[in-house]
Amino acid sequence: MNEILLPNARQYAAGRGLDLAETLGSGKDGIVLAAKHKNKPADVAIKILRVEEPYGREKRVYQRLGMAAVTTILGFNVPELIDFDDGLLALEMTIVRRPFVLDFAAAYLDRRPDFPEDVWTTWEEEKREQFEGRWPAVQEILAAFERIGIHLLDVSPGNIGFLDQAG
Repeated sequence: MNEILLPNARQYAAGRGLDLAETLGSGKDGIVLAAKHKNKPADVAIKILRVEEPYGREKRVYQRLGMAAVTTILGFNVPELIDFDDGLLALEMTIVRRPFVLDFAAAYLDRRPDFPEDVWTTWEEEKREQFEGRWPAVQEILAAFERIGIHLLDVSPGNIGFLDQAG
């Protein structure tokens, strides 16, 4: 399924003097690949999204973070947007290490989504179960993002990585 996104990744990389490396992650919204600059030592990540709506959301979140000069939230590293291509639905960003917060394709800016209360209750129950004793810390991270107008929905242990987690 991600094979359909690889030509966009190759085209983006070729246009910016990047060599693609290993896959860092993939999911319903797209694929993330590591890349190396041919003339620079820094590695970057390229995220190619499947459709425009999550791409636009993620790009706008990164732009908001950049305008606010946010690279960490409560000690959790946040990738920085380096470049993008609207035609290829491509985002180039820094690679961050644990602890981190990643993946903003499902985020909303300036307002919490208008879901029925029972949907929010179920969402929170699922998140409490996923994060167990770390849920209070996750709630603090979510609140810190909300203070800058970013409302995160795709919250999972894969997207909020604590320093002492494996993987």
